[in-house]
Amino acid sequence: MFHFSFAGLLCLDLLLFGCGYSENGAVHGWPMQAQKIKHVVVIMQENRSFDNLFHGFPGADTVETGMSDGKLIALRPVRMEQGSDVDHSHAGWWKDWDNGRMDGFAHAKYPVPYLPYAYVPQEESEPYWTLARQYTLGDRMFQSNSGPSFPAHQYMIAGQSADADENPSSADWGCDAPHTASVAIVGPNGTDLPGVSPCFDYPTMADLLDSRSISWNYYAPGKSNPGGYILSAFQAIHHVRFGEDWNNHVVSPNNRILADIQEGKLAQVTWVVPQIAYSDHPGTGSTAEGPSWVANIINAIGASPFWDSTVIFVTWDDWGGWYDHVSPPQVDAMGLGFRVPLIVVSPYAKKRYISHQVHEFSGFLRYTEEVFGLPSLGTRDLNTDDFADCFDYSQSPLPYSAVPVGFSPEHFLQKDPSGQPDDD
Repeated sequence: MFHFSFAGLLCLDLLLFGCGYSENGAVHGWPMQAQKIKHVVVIMQENRSFDNLFHGFPGADTVETGMSDGKLIALRPVRMEQGSDVDHSHAGWWKDWDNGRMDGFAHAKYPVPYLPYAYVPQEESEPYWTLARQYTLGDRMFQSNSGPSFPAHQYMIAGQSADADENPSSADWGCDAPHTASVAIVGPNGTDLPGVSPCFDYPTMADLLDSRSISWNYYAPGKSNPGGYILSAFQAIHHVRFGEDWNNHVVSPNNRILADIQEGKLAQVTWVVPQIAYSDHPGTGSTAEGPSWVANIINAIGASPFWDSTVIFVTWDDWGGWYDHVSPPQVDAMGLGFRVPLIVVSPYAKKRYISHQVHEFSGFLRYTEEVFGLPSLGTRDLNTDDFADCFDYSQSPLPYSAVPVGFSPEHFLQKDPSGQPDDD
C-alpha cells in the first residue's frame, strides 16, 4: 500500500529545498520559518520617516540635526496630530533626496519654517517604543517606492505598482475611480509621465494564496468610512475588486480585526490598514491614536492561542515628507524610497535587537512565500531581503507582555458599526 505524509507532499511541492527528516520528525531543508510560523500579519501605518518617529532610540541610527542646502538645522519636536501635511509626492521626494545629499526637505512653503525637520515626541509614540524595546526594530527599512501612499500599498500586496508613482487624481483610488481619473507613472529625473487608469490587473499575493487555499483577510476602511477607499490596495486590482475575493476576504470596517481575534479568528495571512484618524498621518483630521490602535491589535494576538505561531510586521507606507538623513539604495526607477520604521513582533523575533540590514515592503511577500511554500510573483519580491536577520527560530518562544495603551480596544470598536465586508 502507498503511504504518504503531509510533510512528504510539501517536499514534492518544493524539491529545491532538498527535504529529509530528522529524528524528531522535522523536515530537513524546509525553511525554519515554515516549521514555526502559521500566521503572518502586516500592519501598515502612514507617513513617518525613521528619524521622525524613532528620534533618539538607543542603538538606532538617528540624528539631532539635518542639512538643508548646506545649512545645519536642529530637529524639533512636532506632535503627531499637528495640522500640516508635508509634501510627499514623487516630485517632492526627488527634491528632498537631492541626488543623495538628503538636504532638500525645505523646498515647499510651510506654516513653520523647516517644518519637515522634526520628530514626534516619544511620549506620543510610547507603545511603538515599547514594542521596539522588546522585539526587533529595523533602522534600514526603506519604502519600496519614491513617492506617496498609493504605489506603496501596491508594493505591499504585489511587489510592483505598474510604475504608478503618485496618488490618483480622484477622491476614490483604484477601480472605483471615475473613468476620467488617472495616476501618473514614473519618468526620468523626478518627473511624472502622463497618467494611466488607477485600476490594474496584475497578479498579487492574494492570487498565490488562493491557488493553495491559504486563508487571508485584508482589513481596510469601507467606502462609507472616513478616507473611503483611499487606503484599500485591493480596490485597485480589477479581478479582486470585482471578484469573489472582495466579499470573502476584503473586510470593512477595518476595526473588525479586533473583534475577529477576540472571537478566535485569524487568517493565515492578514493585512491591516487604518482609518485616517488613527493612521499616524499628520493633518487631515488625524489624532495621536495610531500607536494605541497598533498596540491593541498586537495585544489581542499576544493574548490569543495564535501568539506562538505568528509574525507581525509593523511599518509605515512612506516618509510623509519628514526629514531622514540616510540616502536610500537605488535598485530601479521606482525606488528604493526613504527610511520608514519597521517593528517585527513574534515569539521568534530577536529580543531587543536592531536590524541594520536593508529591508523593503516586497520582503513581506518573500517572507510569506517562504513560510507557505509559494512561488515568487516575479516582481521586486524575487530579489529582496526576507528579514532573516530579525529572527531566531531556535530560541524558546518569547512570552508576550501586553503593551500599555492610551485608548482601549472598545474605543476603536465603537468608531464604526460592525458588519459584513463592504460589497458596493
